[in-house]
Amino acid sequence: MENYYFTSHEITPVTMAILSLRDVNGDAVTRVIEEDAEYVVDHSPTKIIDNACRFFGSSLKGRQDGTRDISGITHKAPISIDPSSGMYFFPTTSPSNRRCSWIAHSYIDKIRKAADRHTEIQFTNGRKIIIATSYGSIMNQLQRTAQFRYLLDHRIRLFQQYQTGAVGDPSQ
Repeated sequence: MENYYFTSHEITPVTMAILSLRDVNGDAVTRVIEEDAEYVVDHSPTKIIDNACRFFGSSLKGRQDGTRDISGITHKAPISIDPSSGMYFFPTTSPSNRRCSWIAHSYIDKIRKAADRHTEIQFTNGRKIIIATSYGSIMNQLQRTAQFRYLLDHRIRLFQQYQTGAVGDPSQ
């Protein structure tokens, strides 16, 4: 696996995790894990997520508001950076927390308890990480993301059917 250092990075459909790190000066830096590579980036995970949302025409705040409107989730809200490419992420803590990391929902294969209220996440490619968030919290985030994803995907499908004339007006 290659390691790279960048001052910026775009999230793509192969991004599996965006992990909070601290460099020697205490500045926010991020470890981005993709299917076949890792990067260290000079921004916080939440800033990278916000930039990705902006690339797709919104902002992190806008995506969080959308999650709230669709699912009622108000705290540690999962977001869809781009539903058409399946990029759904959830935060490990409050996004305002400097230690917040973001995990791609589509790449999670298994979750296990680890020592000291940590959690091991195994991705679909077999890669494992350990994060400083409890197993219960991660399981809750995984389930909330799945529910939000279902609700948003269902809305999108209904709208597409409406456009083709297969169903009546979805807003009624």
